[in-house]
Formats: sequence, structure tokens, C-alpha cells
Amino acid sequence: MSNVNLPEKITAHAVWISDVHLGYKDCKAEYLLSFLDRLECDTLYLVGDIIDVWSLSRRFYWPVAHNKVISKIMKMAKKKCRVIYIPGNHDVNFREFIGEKFGAVEVHKQYIHQTKDNRRMLVMHGDELDNVIRFSRINRIVGDSAYDFLLFLNRWTNFFRKRLGYGYWSLAKYLKVRVKKAKSAITLFEDAAIDMAKKRGLDGVICGHIHHPHIREKDGILYCNDGDWIENCTFMIETNTGRLEIMHWSDQMSSAQVIQLDEVKRLA
Repeated sequence: MSNVNLPEKITAHAVWISDVHLGYKDCKAEYLLSFLDRLECDTLYLVGDIIDVWSLSRRFYWPVAHNKVISKIMKMAKKKCRVIYIPGNHDVNFREFIGEKFGAVEVHKQYIHQTKDNRRMLVMHGDELDNVIRFSRINRIVGDSAYDFLLFLNRWTNFFRKRLGYGYWSLAKYLKVRVKKAKSAITLFEDAAIDMAKKRGLDGVICGHIHHPHIREKDGILYCNDGDWIENCTFMIETNTGRLEIMHWSDQMSSAQVIQLDEVKRLA
């Protein structure tokens, strides 16, 4: 991957990344490394599914880049950056260590983040809501298989796009926002997350899990999903002025591209 034209530095008060899926063949570890090498922040949140234990249990896959991601995060935690790790469903094994530390990395089940403008945001992975959107075990198995096949198609689509001089494009994301059942499941998930934050008297929720980066507001509660590093290569930041933004990282861009947030533009 070429790093030409990428920004020299990304600075932020806080950063959220999730669904990296280290150990899975479609993990975009090189993109993530390129981002982390340029990142300076006070707090880095790892919002679940950082290591894909499910995938590793089926087939061991661990290239050098995946090891470098872990090493980079551990080094960041030893310096001035506070690193908070919230295990997800694919790395659920690490929930056994909640309340402890890996080196300087803190492990939490959930966390309340207070923004610079004093909003209290629930940070969680999001699999807590699987029962709300009624995904049965068999549907999840069928879904995982279909998703693996979709990412297989995605790899070959982008192989040919790259040879033709085009940038990365997510077939999985394209279908997800156009298939009625997928759109319905996403909306149910978002509404359930908003309801959870509302019942706990919080101002919003920040999560991952469904690989769909999005910010929306409902009933005065803010929903933020930081996306993933399989389909979208997205992360969320709180700027040093307190603004929340979802950003996309790509070696095709002159800078990290901010997703337009017109519907919540007053967040600044």
C-alpha cells in the first residue's frame, strides 16, 4: 500500500476504532497501521472485535502487519495515550480480563466517555443488542457464511478496480444500504442503542459491531457508530474543540475524509 499524499498527522482529543478483526483475511491492517502511525490523541478507544478469535479458531492467519498493529497500540499505551479496550463478540474471550490491564491497556466491559462539552456517551461494542434485533443462531451462521462470500467478491472486485486505476470501493457496504432487510436491521440496532442510552440518562452512545459508520440523533440522544476496518476503514474522533466526526482512511486521498454530518451539524 502506498502512503503517498496521506496527512502527516491526525490530532484529536479522543479516537474510537472497532471491528478491526486481526486474524481475519479481509482485515485492512496496513491501512490501520498507516493511520496509527500518524495519530496523536489523549485517549484511544478499542471498541471490540479487535482480534477475531472466531476466525483464528477456524483457520490460523496472522501476517506480520497484524502483529505490528498490536505492537503499535501497546507502544501508544506506554506513552501519553490512554488506551481503553472494550472486547466484542469476536474477541469475547478477553471479557474474562475486565477490570484488569494488558500492559498499560485498560480492559472494560463498557465505558462512559465525557466529551469536552460535557456530554456523557456510553461506549460499548454493540453485541449487547443482538437479542433486540432478533438474530437467531442459525441466521447468524448463515449470515456469517454469506458475509464471507460477499467479502470474497469484494476482494476480487477491488483487485480489478486497482488494476484499472480506481480507488477502493465496498461492495458489502453498497448492498447493505440497499437490501431492505439489512436496512431494517440497522435501523432496529440504532434505535435500540439510542433507547439504552436514554434509559441510562446519558446523552448518547458510541459503538461498532454492525460495520456501518453513521451518526444520527433521535429524541435528543446521539447515536455514533465508528464503522470497521474490514469494509470501510473508518474511525471516529472527538476533535480538540469537542466536535464528533466519523472519518474514512484511504491511501487514495490527500487527507482523511470527513463523512458529511449535515443532519447533526450543530455538534460543532
